[in-house]
Amino acid sequence: MRAINLLPRDDVRRGGPQKRQWIVIVPVVCAVLLSGVLSMLFLNASGKVKDRQAQLSGLQAELAAIPTPDASKVQTQTALATDKQTRVTALNDALSRRVAWDRIFRELSLVLPSDVWLTNLSAKAPVSPSLAGAPPAPSGTAVAATGFTIEGYTYSHAAVARVLGRLGVVPDLVNIQLQQSTLQKSGGSKIVHFIIAADVRGPGASS
Repeated sequence: MRAINLLPRDDVRRGGPQKRQWIVIVPVVCAVLLSGVLSMLFLNASGKVKDRQAQLSGLQAELAAIPTPDASKVQTQTALATDKQTRVTALNDALSRRVAWDRIFRELSLVLPSDVWLTNLSAKAPVSPSLAGAPPAPSGTAVAATGFTIEGYTYSHAAVARVLGRLGVVPDLVNIQLQQSTLQKSGGSKIVHFIIAADVRGPGASS
């Protein structure tokens, strides 16, 4: 038996207009939600900007309340600091050229033989050629030692030679030279009068 559809054709298409309504409503709802989200984000950002501006204004007010230092006081402090640095530099320079005379005299007393006695001693600190204004001596040229001079007596020329050898072990004395060694008579005894000169090694000079 053949099936016959007795429903009207309009009832079959009943779902068509409802689908078209949903297609229109969904974009509108999405647009409204998106607008609301953007509005909330904008309001939140605006609030943060206002808070930052208020914080910046407060910091600027605190900075303006800080008193400006007096220019004259700043110049005075700068001058004092410069003067202090100059004094420290001069002191360090002077100490770097200082000769330890106490050490030299102690070493001299330790190396002198017991049969030698001194009658005169003169010493002066070395002066660099740049400070003295004199050009340095050419290499190989003999220079008279004048920085350190001792004069005294002993009983023989051999003893004078022994003094020269002892002075050679003193680290601060260089260019040791015998200036004079003369045999003399004193009260029926023979003694030798000698003069020995040397240079004092400058501070920082290599051995």
